[in-house]
Amino acid sequence: MTYGERHRPRVHFSPATNWMNDPNGLVYHDGDYHLFYQYNPLGNAWGHMSWGHAVSPDLVHWEHLPVAIPAHDASMIFSGSALVDTDNCSGLGTVEGAWPAAIYTAHTTDSATSHVIQTQNLATSTDSGRSWHRFPGNPVLDIGSASFRDPQVFWHEPTGRWIMIVALSDERKVRFLASRNLIDWHPLSDFGPLDVAGGIWECPLLIELPVNGSIDTQRWLLKVDINPGHPAGGSGAFYLVGDFDGVRFAPDPTFSSPQWVDFGADFYAAQHWSYAPSSDGERVWIGWMSNWAYASATPTSPWRGTLTLPRTIDLVMTGDGPRLRQRPLAALECLRESEAHIAGGDLAQINRVLAEARLGSEALELIVQVQTGPACDVGLRISTGQAGAVRIGYDSAREELYLDRSMVMASPFAAGFAARHAAPLRLDEATLRLHVFIDASSVEVFAGDGTVVMTDLIFPDSNERAIDIDAIGGEVAQVDLSVWTLRSIGSPHR
Repeated sequence: MTYGERHRPRVHFSPATNWMNDPNGLVYHDGDYHLFYQYNPLGNAWGHMSWGHAVSPDLVHWEHLPVAIPAHDASMIFSGSALVDTDNCSGLGTVEGAWPAAIYTAHTTDSATSHVIQTQNLATSTDSGRSWHRFPGNPVLDIGSASFRDPQVFWHEPTGRWIMIVALSDERKVRFLASRNLIDWHPLSDFGPLDVAGGIWECPLLIELPVNGSIDTQRWLLKVDINPGHPAGGSGAFYLVGDFDGVRFAPDPTFSSPQWVDFGADFYAAQHWSYAPSSDGERVWIGWMSNWAYASATPTSPWRGTLTLPRTIDLVMTGDGPRLRQRPLAALECLRESEAHIAGGDLAQINRVLAEARLGSEALELIVQVQTGPACDVGLRISTGQAGAVRIGYDSAREELYLDRSMVMASPFAAGFAARHAAPLRLDEATLRLHVFIDASSVEVFAGDGTVVMTDLIFPDSNERAIDIDAIGGEVAQVDLSVWTLRSIGSPHR
């Protein structure tokens, strides 16, 4: 990969060629972080779905590998998860020690009748996840449904068995099942539907996370993707926090309604790396950075599809109860190059430093703290050419963070793409703190210490970058700013 094509992300994962959507089977094993993903090896549009494959030592730099599980016969390989059977609890291991397994949905179409069925299937690896073999007894779970997909499987220590959570998509439910051997599954309970505006449910994820940094206090987070129904339009994800007893999930009473994972338009199908080393209980996940409303039309070639930055996730207690916190992976700091920094400046000083910095890079990282003072609306304006700009702002009157990409492209490629997306955000002592990543075709904004996140694709007409900070309807008291240019993840490690 040259990382030189127009709109090619510099610091986000993308395939060298062809279509990509959901991340799948994220697992850590024998020193490698494995990334599998929905992939079409034959073209730049959705179809022939298979599991693409890449590995990384640090979740930043990636080595692309051959397709792991290709479509075959009349079956496409849809989303799923991977695990490490540490003690060969299933009895399927053919080599000594821990071995990886993958559970995925096979989407099979009968050529004669066009009848579709979705079943859950098993694949195993005897070479640390580099190559995969379908279980000859597949499928391991078949309920005769055309809308039954995206299994996540994990070991539940208190009950000593494997738990699967899988979507009954059209029914807007998730089902919990259990197995001792990864082959014979029996149902435990269903969860849903909920009063969430939207269409089908997909890509459920159940994960135990620490609260306020304490691994002694943990709660379960249930994430579900919906399509459509997200407030930014099209597809997105919601979550609940609660308890799981090995049979059923019970939401925390403070969750009168589900919460949105990301308030931008382009975050979907997130999975976390299972079995990854962690001393504090934090987990790392990554999502597909697109939206089913326009994914097939995004103006990129010879690839189509990008993943978000990897994010650490945990839970924090707020006045409204436990909430998800997402923060950019600290290892991304290795990509930082030139830096401009100013502490305690006014707007004129800050903007002078930004102008003199000559930020020509397509990939930038910013950390900004603004004492809003009497300003009604304060924000970052990111110029993307002579006419285009993205604005990340905070409206004090509405207590609302927003990301406005409506001015980026002279002629948007899809209806509804040019839009302003907003999220509720209450400031602490009138201080706005933002952590922002800008790449060739995306913006990711972390606010409220990661409790409010916005992710949006952008496709600017120019590679130019310029940044300034402004205030509308008032003044700001003080600004602290650090901005870095970022080198490509294709650059040599340092």
